[in-house]
Amino acid sequence: MIRKKLHHLPLLLILTLSLTLVGCGTQIDSGYRGVFYYKFGDGTEMGKIYSEGFIWHFPWNTMFTYPVRLQEQLENLTVLSSDGATIKMEVSLLYRPQIDKLDSLQITVGPNYYNIAVAPNIRGIARTVAGRYKPEEIYSTKRDQVNVEILNQLQEALAAKFIVIENVVVRDVEIPAKISEAINFKLTADQEAQKMQFTIEKERLEAERKRIEAQGIADFQQIVSAGITPSLLKWKGIEATLKIAESPNTKVVIVGNDAGSLPIILGGQ
Repeated sequence: MIRKKLHHLPLLLILTLSLTLVGCGTQIDSGYRGVFYYKFGDGTEMGKIYSEGFIWHFPWNTMFTYPVRLQEQLENLTVLSSDGATIKMEVSLLYRPQIDKLDSLQITVGPNYYNIAVAPNIRGIARTVAGRYKPEEIYSTKRDQVNVEILNQLQEALAAKFIVIENVVVRDVEIPAKISEAINFKLTADQEAQKMQFTIEKERLEAERKRIEAQGIADFQQIVSAGITPSLLKWKGIEATLKIAESPNTKVVIVGNDAGSLPIILGGQ
């Protein structure tokens, strides 16, 4: 009986050792970095950031891991415009921790840094920036400017907390129905005004074209009238009479009716 127990002892030792070793390390996955914590030592190990892979350590110590890839977070915010109108904004944030300062982030904020540091700042800054603009400006004309102001202020606020904000985008803006109707009415009126202006300009150009055309015709008639004299008309009449007289259909040509008249042609077939 004792021999059987001794026979199973090495197997039990191997299993116990294996289970112990499993708890003596941390796997740092792809896209993550680690910060080490000594429970019975100096606490957080400063100055060293652990890369991907399996890190051996005693089971009473801890390896804190952080995702260092670029992350996106959507925030649905309710803000007030400069005239007190309530506006809903959907804001998208692209952020990540500062990799070479993960140890500092660990001791100042910790792994839950988005909820502790990023979220309160984006909400406060967005409300401050929106409060300087009118609803129609946030909705359309100055949305890009609002983006830039929120981004710059957020980057400045979180740089000291070792958090990098890559971009901020105001993706959707919902304003009160009455203001939306007013904006749409104004846009429609502007479009109609532009259309009317285009029509007026088109008609003006057409009138100018006709005026120039009429002036050209009048100038032409004046020039032609100035060049037509009784002598020229008589000469042209004689030329025409000669051509008619040469026609085989002509029978009688009477010349010399009076000094100012043209010949008379009779008897054409």
